[in-house]
Amino acid sequence: MSAADQTTEQSTATTVGTPQLELYETAMCCETGVCGPSVDEQLLNVREELRWAQAQGASVARHNLTSDPDAFVANPKVTGLMQAFGDQALPVLVIDGEITSYGHYPSRDELVAALTATSAAATEPIPEAKSSGCCSPDTRC
Repeated sequence: MSAADQTTEQSTATTVGTPQLELYETAMCCETGVCGPSVDEQLLNVREELRWAQAQGASVARHNLTSDPDAFVANPKVTGLMQAFGDQALPVLVIDGEITSYGHYPSRDELVAALTATSAAATEPIPEAKSSGCCSPDTRC
């Protein structure tokens, strides 16, 4: 096995079952917006909430419209939301590819609910297939 294959295998092994949390944000002067002489308190709070989510095992990525516009273009759900609502759609929270909130930064309670919902959906048992014949699967006829 090549070194590249080993790296890919390790990367895949560490991300299986890990919630993928992405936050799409408005244009800011730096990656987190926590810079300059006056810092928005809301940005400090969201930074702490995202750190908390990482401590719980989530993979976290922040996409700033200024520094990472390609991420917005690459996600058709976020692009569609922005086409419908413009900048008012931002920030957008995406967990495991699904939009869980938009238009405001999520609170800790919202993060817990969204992560719990995606975790429950991932572990929900797949319903058993029903028989297409005249007999139920239990009768073995």
